[in-house]
Amino acid sequence: MGNITKDINNRSVSVGTKVRILSLSGQWLENLPQNEKQDILSMIGETFVVEEIDEYGKPWICKSWQVKEGENYCHHISLNQNEMELIE
Repeated sequence: MGNITKDINNRSVSVGTKVRILSLSGQWLENLPQNEKQDILSMIGETFVVEEIDEYGKPWICKSWQVKEGENYCHHISLNQNEMELIE
């Protein structure tokens, strides 16, 4: 593995740590349907627990939205170093 995950301030990020999303970018975001894109963009400024670090050293977080009673959908997204800040 060998990848060390860092936040925008070069602080180490690992599974279980909390990060605030500062921004989101990438072609994947542009390709989303408009309603999903709005949900994803609403994550900016929010704090999430890192659930996983992938083989490329990218941390993954998840958010769930309630569509209607008893029905949810979620997005798992990976973050780049400049997109997150460690919350201590």
